[in-house]
Amino acid sequence: MSQYNTLNLSVGSMSCASCSSAVEKALLKVQGVQSATVNLATEKAQVEFSSPATPQAIAQAVINAGYEAEILNLAGDKTGEYPAATHAQPQGLGEGISVLLAALLTLPLVLPMVAMPFDQHWMLPGWLQLLLAIPVQFCLGGRFYRAGLNAIRNRTGNMDLLVAMGTSAAFGLSVYLIGQGSEHLYFEASSAVITLVMLGKWLEARAKRQTTAAISALQALRPDTARVLRNGVEYTLAMADLQLNDEVVVRPGERIPVDGQVKKGSSHVDEALITGESEPVMKSMGAKVTGGAVNLDGVLHIQTTALGAETTLARIIRLVEDAQAAKPDIQKLVDKVSAVFVPVVLVVALCTLLAWGLLGGGENPWEVAILNAVAVLVIACPCALGLATPTAIMAGTGVAARHGILIKDAQALELAHRIQTVVFDKTGTLTVGKPTLIQYEAVHGEHAELLAKAAAVEVGSMHPLASAVKTRAEQEGVAVLEASDLQDLPGKGLSAQVNALGGPVRVYVGTLRWMDELGATGEDGASLQKRTAALQPSASTRSWVAEQAEGGVRLLGVLAFGDELKASAQSAVSSLHALKVHTVLLTGDTQASADRVASSLGIQHTLAEQLPGDKSQAVAALKSSGQVVAMVGDGINDAPALAAADVSFAMSTGTDVAMHTADITLMRADPGLVAHTIDISRRTYNKIKQNLFWAFVYNAVGIPLAALGYLNPVLAGTAMALSSVSVVTNALMLRNWKPQ
Repeated sequence: MSQYNTLNLSVGSMSCASCSSAVEKALLKVQGVQSATVNLATEKAQVEFSSPATPQAIAQAVINAGYEAEILNLAGDKTGEYPAATHAQPQGLGEGISVLLAALLTLPLVLPMVAMPFDQHWMLPGWLQLLLAIPVQFCLGGRFYRAGLNAIRNRTGNMDLLVAMGTSAAFGLSVYLIGQGSEHLYFEASSAVITLVMLGKWLEARAKRQTTAAISALQALRPDTARVLRNGVEYTLAMADLQLNDEVVVRPGERIPVDGQVKKGSSHVDEALITGESEPVMKSMGAKVTGGAVNLDGVLHIQTTALGAETTLARIIRLVEDAQAAKPDIQKLVDKVSAVFVPVVLVVALCTLLAWGLLGGGENPWEVAILNAVAVLVIACPCALGLATPTAIMAGTGVAARHGILIKDAQALELAHRIQTVVFDKTGTLTVGKPTLIQYEAVHGEHAELLAKAAAVEVGSMHPLASAVKTRAEQEGVAVLEASDLQDLPGKGLSAQVNALGGPVRVYVGTLRWMDELGATGEDGASLQKRTAALQPSASTRSWVAEQAEGGVRLLGVLAFGDELKASAQSAVSSLHALKVHTVLLTGDTQASADRVASSLGIQHTLAEQLPGDKSQAVAALKSSGQVVAMVGDGINDAPALAAADVSFAMSTGTDVAMHTADITLMRADPGLVAHTIDISRRTYNKIKQNLFWAFVYNAVGIPLAALGYLNPVLAGTAMALSSVSVVTNALMLRNWKPQ
């Protein structure tokens, strides 16, 4: 268990990657802070700390650095001082009004420039242009000055500093030219740049909120109240007033408010937003249910087993939030570039100013020099660089969660696209996980009689194989005969007196060796063994059935048991092969059993008769050959092998979520989700590469063009605003992903 506490903060007033880096540095300076991760896209920080650091001191460090900070939650807090899960409302709800006001004030300054090529002279007097520009520059644009000054105080640079310097230069030049009696002013450039940057940030914020749609949808699944039955009286209580073992009543059409077990009633339940399962699931007495699912058609009485932060839904939300907050290696590299980006841009702008001012021709070289330097400052804002990776990670983890794939951290998502080999555990992963009567063969074709007599003997047994026989009889509508005088012979089998249609008869169900001892096999036994040799590959266990007859014991048939393959196992393996991923079956079963399952599924390699320790060594051996190896297991028995793999997948059924065992938790016990995870990982990583490529190309092309005088400040501001929006929009395309 970690000795560190985890604190989540909402951080406001960040504008670019340089800001997030500055906040991280400020947090890491606090004594007791072990690590800090700041996400520009979510505007949140996650801090691991111990004494002497406190939540208040950590938040104050962010404020002292010139940014806004609000404590969201402190993991593990038992005092109640910090809520277990609260979420900041989207900031900047008045941004749209500010943008509109800035546009209305800027429009009279820009329109004359637009009309000039058409020989229309609408230029306003200089004093009127000044009056229109002042509120845009210093009131609506005051945020850039405040943030820019904070950056200077912290000896860093950010987007706000570049915008403030660039627009101040254009504004100051225009004021100077008014004093000189010149009619060529540049108030439209300074005001237009501020307006365009504000518009870009507003559009960017709206787009970023869409990347958190997955978490918003999960949060919306939390009901505010629950209907509780206490001492025969029904109460409607707030969720905070519920207790463990409370009996919660859920009517048709209502959301299940808690994790629990069905105590009474039966109904179909829609768990789509939690597990990604599109079809409703039948829940009856004893079944486990998850809070947030929708009860469709019956009344359920549920005994509460988990509340608050311990519910499956709360853990899912925390898992998705943690994944979106974490930084993959590629983002850490971008942060290093961003840290030196602003100082380099300032040097380039200064060189541009001096070069055009000292070497440029024309009547007013310094005017041209200032405008070109302003264009460099404006176009070089590193917003797109800072948003390229986190927005793609947020969209990718969000859409994966909607389809039942919970990715623990961004590193796992980044690494999953490189998986070359997937190692499957067999029992419970590719198979159902409990014995099933897969097939049965009668000596003379009397199949119904064989099953009826076998089920009659097995009724009195609690053995898993006996349960499989009884279940198959129920499924096929075979009436179970009455039986008495049950005898259990350890190592051999069972026998009982069965009231058959022709009268009472002694029936034996057990091993082939016992049948030989009873003299029941003979020619019929040899013939039956040949016929059962072609049984389904997963049928690894057989029980023989015989009855007492006049001439001795007569063989009736054979029952073939196996751990039935999951319906999706075949397509899961095929999907991985289509992705050029090698598959391995790793099991503690016999080699023959493993080979039968592998052959039926098309798995390329088997490792059988493996103990838990052997499994981890086998995974390590595959890794040593240079492959990126994923292990898929149940998250408990396969823990050593899961820990040894590069990427680990834990299969999950219902509310038994092995979230802390593996990198990726599959909310449905469907091995097909492994291929889906690799697919969404590859698509997410491609989006990251696309975003970073265009962000770097944008700066690599835009800065030289601005320095050479081919871009004026207004065009530079437009390009800068569009670059951030385009990066977020490209990432949002991941939300349309659906499993193939």
